[in-house]
Amino acid sequence: MLTRKEIEEKEYTLLASYAMKSSESRGRVYKEREHDYRSIYQRDKDRVIYSTAFRRLEYKTQVFVNHEGDYYRTRLTHTLEVAQIAKSIARALRLNEDLTEATALAHDLGHTPFGHAGEDALRELMSDHGGFEHNAHGLRVVDILEERYPNFPGLNLSHEVREGIIKHSTSYDRPTIVSATAGFEPKSQVLLETQVVDIADEIAYDNHDLDDGITSKLINEDSLKEVGLWKETFELINKKYPALNGEKRKYQTIRTLINSQVTDLIEECEKNIKKFKIKTFHDCKRIPTKIVSFSKNMQEKRRPLRIFLMDNLYKHYRVVRMSDKAERFIKKLFETYLAKPQQLPPKFQKRLKGESPHRVICDYIAGMTDRYALDEYKKFFEPYERV
Repeated sequence: MLTRKEIEEKEYTLLASYAMKSSESRGRVYKEREHDYRSIYQRDKDRVIYSTAFRRLEYKTQVFVNHEGDYYRTRLTHTLEVAQIAKSIARALRLNEDLTEATALAHDLGHTPFGHAGEDALRELMSDHGGFEHNAHGLRVVDILEERYPNFPGLNLSHEVREGIIKHSTSYDRPTIVSATAGFEPKSQVLLETQVVDIADEIAYDNHDLDDGITSKLINEDSLKEVGLWKETFELINKKYPALNGEKRKYQTIRTLINSQVTDLIEECEKNIKKFKIKTFHDCKRIPTKIVSFSKNMQEKRRPLRIFLMDNLYKHYRVVRMSDKAERFIKKLFETYLAKPQQLPPKFQKRLKGESPHRVICDYIAGMTDRYALDEYKKFFEPYERV
């Protein structure tokens, strides 16, 4: 039998001095007795997995809208891939794997239907009504909107996981200013576990979007040979396995790309920990720059690949069409609910008594899956669709 107390004690033996220990957590907003056989972060991970918002990620867009095909990544499969990469890095660096995994699983809970197109639409619609940003909405989901427990709203996650949600930062995610009134220090750096999740998100995003782009034929694999990092890895796989068919060769190339980036990241992080004399988790929060980063050489290698993805996938005319269409769906739904809020489900109508209709409608739409949003659109605008 392994109790929570024993788990906490083992962390001091197994984890690095700079790892966040469960027993040192700043705790939860609402006081509750912790579980006898699970650490606070293990419990957070379970709460995220069992949440409604997590299940809905299955039908939320990554790049391709859900009905485009069943091969492509969704927010759920992306989230699971981020968690796997992040855990591998955390394990190698002797960080807290449970905190890393809980943060990774929660990092996209605030995403809208139709990916960034949905977020852009809601940001515009909410610009004069409190704004919209998916990190802030993710915190709102776990703090308020999830309804599962009798004694408090939301999931009542630990401070550290909540901070990982609100401060999640990548090249694609720029969090808005974090308010100190919410219990977070706006200018402090995030924990190493959160930094690992941030960069694992980038690794998963880039490499798995490559996979989806090639499979969809929006990316011509031959044109990738002009990108140094891809060419170098592709030639390595070709030399090692000359008889591989196209599908296996693609998979092995992307697998090796991920491995080389993760390896570089771990080695560079170890150098940074020594360079900045990081001894405790307090030390890493005081350093203005991120400790978890790629080497300069890998950063230079990754840049052309990311530019290629932007120019050839994210700006592909079919992706732009999908995004533009999605924005129109979101805006039309929002305007329809706003014109006559009685069309909202009873649960959301009740909230109109004490909250702004804009925020209530925004919460409702942000929680939709791609499929549900499309069904709602049909009900409103297709005359023969049952309502």
